[in-house]
Amino acid sequence: MIPSMRGMQYVAVGMLLCVSMGMGGCETNPYTGRHQLLMTSVADEMQMGAQAYSQVKSDPKMRQSQDPREIEPVRRVAARIIDAAKRSKYGDMAQQFQWEVTVIKDDKTLNAFALPGGKIAVYTGIFSVARTEAGLAAVMGHEVVHALARHGAERMSQGQLTQAALQVAGAAAGAGGGGGLMSQAAMAALGGGAQVGVLLPFSRKHESEADYIGILLAADAGYDPRESVHLWERMEQHSGGAAQAEFLSTHPGHETRIEQLKQWMPEALAIYQAKQPVPAANLPVVGGP
Repeated sequence: MIPSMRGMQYVAVGMLLCVSMGMGGCETNPYTGRHQLLMTSVADEMQMGAQAYSQVKSDPKMRQSQDPREIEPVRRVAARIIDAAKRSKYGDMAQQFQWEVTVIKDDKTLNAFALPGGKIAVYTGIFSVARTEAGLAAVMGHEVVHALARHGAERMSQGQLTQAALQVAGAAAGAGGGGGLMSQAAMAALGGGAQVGVLLPFSRKHESEADYIGILLAADAGYDPRESVHLWERMEQHSGGAAQAEFLSTHPGHETRIEQLKQWMPEALAIYQAKQPVPAANLPVVGGP
């Protein structure tokens, strides 16, 4: 008898979790206590990060900003966030990174990223929603945590295990006598089930983790963590409410994100109030003629 599609989804997810628990390379996030399966070395991650960063910078369509008004605030914030990272529970990792910061002149792209090894890029378009250096610190703290917490490597490991589980489950479905067509249909259903049931929620955990630890880093760097809430309120306004349904998105919904930040705020504020506050200087206005 061929298992039902939903049953096969549960089989695949169950196998994935069993394999995850049985393999080596497990670590624990020092802030959240969440277990992480990591199948690559830090050295390999840093090498991949450096290669990806080099590709971004060598792209002929990419323009690095030459405007000190754009470059200097990014470098100021980055320096403070990096120093906070070196004082954090990720201090050993942060000390290994070869930090580098690039400002990309693209006023229409609301983005920033940090790659393994400490390679940071900030698009000038993010200035319009960050507005102040404190807002930029919330963005940069979030992105730096992705690199420090090895979220990229974790997602790679999760993807590899998912593929292995699907192959085993697909072989079992084919052995059930349902024929090639039924086996292909089962694999398609399994793929969708694993994506929605495992990989996407896993990515949302990464985003929430980066939000949480990111505001702690920003607070330790001397930036008011409450600006993170205002940042996401502005981001929500900018999106016009057109965000994808949360259960089908790799990111938490804006409302969920804002509520979580408010819940974590007392811890972040306690850190911030023990520091010398940094003035929330305004970022330059971009996007003009």
